Amino acid sequence: MAFLATISCHENLVLSNTLSNNFTFSRKPPPSQSYSVLHKKIQASNVANASQTFQVKEQEDSSKVEKFILPKFEFKEYMKMKAIKVNKALDDAIPMKEPVKIHDAMRYSLLAGGKRVRPILCMASCEVVGGDESLAIPAACAVEMIHTMSLIHDDLPCMDNDDLRRGKPTNHKVFGEDTAVLAGDALMSLAFEHVATKTRNVTPQRVVQAIGELGSAAGSEGLVGGQIVDITSEGKQVSLTELEYIHHYKTGKLLEAAVVCGSIMGGGNEVAVERLRSYARCIGLLFQVVDDILDVTKSSDVLGKTAGKDLVTDKATYPKLMGLEKARQFAGELMAKAMDELSYFDSTKAAPLYHIANYIASRQN
Repeated sequence: MAFLATISCHENLVLSNTLSNNFTFSRKPPPSQSYSVLHKKIQASNVANASQTFQVKEQEDSSKVEKFILPKFEFKEYMKMKAIKVNKALDDAIPMKEPVKIHDAMRYSLLAGGKRVRPILCMASCEVVGGDESLAIPAACAVEMIHTMSLIHDDLPCMDNDDLRRGKPTNHKVFGEDTAVLAGDALMSLAFEHVATKTRNVTPQRVVQAIGELGSAAGSEGLVGGQIVDITSEGKQVSLTELEYIHHYKTGKLLEAAVVCGSIMGGGNEVAVERLRSYARCIGLLFQVVDDILDVTKSSDVLGKTAGKDLVTDKATYPKLMGLEKARQFAGELMAKAMDELSYFDSTKAAPLYHIANYIASRQN
C-alpha cells in the first residue's frame, strides 16, 4: 500500500531559509488575506513510473519549490522543557525494583536520552485541540515505551545487529540478548497498562480509542508489519511503493499514533483528529526519508549510531532508489503537506507542530 499525500498550498506557511539538509522551499505568499488552495498529489512510486524527474506538477509553475515562514516561537526552550517533563514521567513509570535486572535493562534504554519527539508530539497535539498536556502524558510515555521496545529489538543480532544506539552500547551488548528481548517485551506490555491506569480526567471511551490506536501502530499493521517487510526485502529489488509501505508502517505509524492519541486525549473532534493524522503521516514518512539521507551523508559520531549501514546491507532507501537530490525534494513536498494540514488550527497553538515538522526536515542526527 503506497503512502499517499495530497498537498495544498497555504499563504501562511513559509520557511525563510534553506534547511541544513538542503531541502529548499520557495513560495511567495499570495497577496491579501485570501487563500490559494492548489491540490497536488505526492506518490513517489507514481512519479518514478511516470518520468525520470521527481517533480510534482502544479497548475502554474512546477519548477518552483516550497518556502515557508514559521510562526515565531521559542522552539528550543519548548522542546527542552517538554523533554524534562517526559523524562521525569518515564523515570517515575519504571522505578528500580525486583527483578532488578529486567527493570535496569528497561530503564537503560528508556532513559538513554533521545529527542523525545514522539511524546512531545503527543503533548503538543493535545494542546492544539484545547487540552492540557497532563491529559496526554501517560499516552506520551506509552508511545516512548513502544518506540524504545522497537529500538531494542531492532538492534538485536537477528535483526539489524547494531552495537550502538544514541551513542551508547545497545541493550543486548550490555545485558545480553535474552534480557534485551524480555526488556522490550516488558516495555510493550507496560505501555498499554500505563495508559489504562494512569490517564486521568479523560472519558473511558477516549482512553479505549487511544489504546486502540497504539495497538494498531505497534502490531502487524504497524511497526511489526513494516519491520517484517523490511527484513524480507533485504537484498531484493524493492520498488518505491514497497519502500513507502515499509517506512509508513515501520516508522510512521507510531509517530501517527503519538499525534492522534494526543488529540484524542485533548478532546479533539473528528475533523481535528483526522487533520492531525494526515499531518503525522507526512512527518512520519518525512522522518524516515531524512533518516535515509543522513545515513549516507553523516558520520557515526554525528548520528550516534552506525552510519552507512544501509549501504553495507544493501537496503532499499530513498537516496538509493531516487537519488539524493530527488529524495531531498520528496522530503520538501512532504513537509509542505504537513504544514498545510496545520492551517486548520489556531497558529499560536499549532506553533510547536509547525516547528517540529521543520525540525524533522532539518535535523542532523
